[in-house]
Amino acid sequence: MNTRLKNALIWVFGALGGILWGYDTGVISGAMLFLRKDIELNPLLEGMVVSGLLVGAMLGAGVSGKLSDAWGRRRLILAASGIFILGTLAASLATEAWTLILFRFVLGVGVGIASVVVPLYLTELAPKHIRGGLASLMQLLVTVGIFLAYVVDYLLHDYEAWRWMIGLGVVPAAVLALGITVQPESPRWLVGKGRGDEARRVLAQLRGDDLAADAELAEIEETVRGERALNESLSLSRLLAPELRRVFLVGMLLVFFQNFVGINTIIYYAPTLLSDIGFQDSGAIMATMGVGALNMLMTLPAMQLIDRCGRKPLLLWGALGMCAAMVLLAVTNLAGLGYGPLLSALTLLGIGLYIASFAVSWGPVQWVMLPELFPLRIRAAAVSVCVVFNWLFNMVVALLFPSLLKAVGAGVNFLFFAVTTLLAFVFVRGLLPETKGRSLEEIEHDLLRGKRPEAAVEESAPASVGAAR
Repeated sequence: MNTRLKNALIWVFGALGGILWGYDTGVISGAMLFLRKDIELNPLLEGMVVSGLLVGAMLGAGVSGKLSDAWGRRRLILAASGIFILGTLAASLATEAWTLILFRFVLGVGVGIASVVVPLYLTELAPKHIRGGLASLMQLLVTVGIFLAYVVDYLLHDYEAWRWMIGLGVVPAAVLALGITVQPESPRWLVGKGRGDEARRVLAQLRGDDLAADAELAEIEETVRGERALNESLSLSRLLAPELRRVFLVGMLLVFFQNFVGINTIIYYAPTLLSDIGFQDSGAIMATMGVGALNMLMTLPAMQLIDRCGRKPLLLWGALGMCAAMVLLAVTNLAGLGYGPLLSALTLLGIGLYIASFAVSWGPVQWVMLPELFPLRIRAAAVSVCVVFNWLFNMVVALLFPSLLKAVGAGVNFLFFAVTTLLAFVFVRGLLPETKGRSLEEIEHDLLRGKRPEAAVEESAPASVGAAR
């Protein structure tokens, strides 16, 4: 098997957790139309069914930092696949609201683990010049998982087979469990555990060049030696120390805005929103399937642009696009157009513009940037902390949206998200550093010297431009 094919399998199996994540978060939107016919749900319980997964994701993300440092990235991905299988089968057999919520929670533990360890795994294996594209592969597979969930929802909607909708998630979980067993461990984790020879073999396999592998290994070993000399562990005071305070704040604001720009209201509740404006169940699910396809397809250009244009420009343009879409949706819903073709067309246009803007920017960029921001010695734990809050923010939106939708209507909610997307633009413009084209060790070196990451990028820009020419 040649190096290119081996690498392709590593990226695919490493990121396959994204399909599980996407499927399990997306499938509930269509299943919700039918499971409430078998299980009695009020708006609060409906929110709990959706957000039960998110509470579990908080727990999974919270324990992932220490576990991935102790067990290794690859072994923890394998554990997550086992949790996916257990939670999926049990949730599909639930007969009461509390059992469904409980096993959605179990599923969420697997999602939370995957959301921390898969980006770490891909970031630490990828070469710096294409790290953004490869690390965003997971986000592409998240969108593939969401799209597959919508397709399954549509194919099974005539049978109202919500148990099969949920239960089929066991298939990609089993593929992940089998595939990840033959993939390599992160070379950076191996060096941290004193297994330099294994790390060199992995790097030689990944790069296809012994000299490049030796040079990268030397850079990693130098960084690890420096970290051991510092002998520091993660604590809140450490994250708030001068050299890390800024990047920790940036990481927290990144996950805050990614959730409070409103993406979860579209992913989780698109069929409900469309049903509320007059779509039949089948039409709502078909339209949602189109949303899933757009989400998936627009992630492809993001994978190309993220290493060419940089992380920051994508986020800026994405925020503007999402803001315009939310303004359109707010005006459309507040104008009192009544059910009809015009309302349906404008709503679908707004949702389509929003999804396209998110998928090409905020969807993949957060998961690429979080592991880039933090030094190796605390990377897993610091990313874990940020991702715990990611799922907390996600849960708040998912839990409250059904009640807010009933209380104040969709228009007011969309107006709120229009404001948050504008604030997201301001955050990116003023605070977010650019990490494009720099190795993880270079970024870390600048942090250890107390230099702001964006200042380091600006200093290196002329050389980079010259090299590009």
